[in-house]
Amino acid sequence: MERRLTTILAADVVGYSRLMETDEAGTLAALKSHRKELIDPKVAEHHGRIFKLMGDGALVEFASVVDAVASAVAIQEGMIERNKEMPEDRRIEFRIGVHLGDVMVEGDDLYGDGVNVAARLEGLAEPGGICISQQTFDQVETKLDSPYEDLGELQVKNMVRPVHVYRVVLDGQSQDPDIVSSQKHASRRRWIVGVGIITFLAAGGIFAWAASDLGQSDSPDAICTDHLGLPVPAEVCAENQE
Repeated sequence: MERRLTTILAADVVGYSRLMETDEAGTLAALKSHRKELIDPKVAEHHGRIFKLMGDGALVEFASVVDAVASAVAIQEGMIERNKEMPEDRRIEFRIGVHLGDVMVEGDDLYGDGVNVAARLEGLAEPGGICISQQTFDQVETKLDSPYEDLGELQVKNMVRPVHVYRVVLDGQSQDPDIVSSQKHASRRRWIVGVGIITFLAAGGIFAWAASDLGQSDSPDAICTDHLGLPVPAEVCAENQE
């Protein structure tokens, strides 16, 4: 069995059964229109490959993590525009999950945890939203100008280990105070590293100055030491001599 590391985007329609029950023909026609005019072009633009359709959902493979998340953002932003003139109860909204992971390859199809985690992330996303894994976030954090909300480690269905999840915040979506943008996150890390280096150099300079100052006197009486040979203040020496 061939295996490879790849990025999987999983998407499905929110409330698909309700939409189909209300207007089966209209829902199917709208979904086909969204695919033809928005989803397929955005996937192709970002070099993706749809390898499985599941009625109201799709699984897409991307060689690039950045392309996968950029495609997800473009699709969700496009759907916001397309839904503006639609009644709220007739809007088609997608949930999307993106994960970088190892998959098994069988012909044109993909299987394994890489696919399963993407599907679980999609289930965690809000209507019109995108959830990504820690592995995905690590690759796109400083490459895409999007804010992210750290949702922490979440236990998902049929997965032994919890999945660390991030939410991509799109224009118009509510923002939590704990959200960190990719640029601010990177800037904060650079600031911390810079302060650490300056502190280290300053401490080294003080140590070197103190050592040179102690070594300037040639007189053995100029420096008073204790029983361990360490320098002590002159007043302590004077007290000991008395």
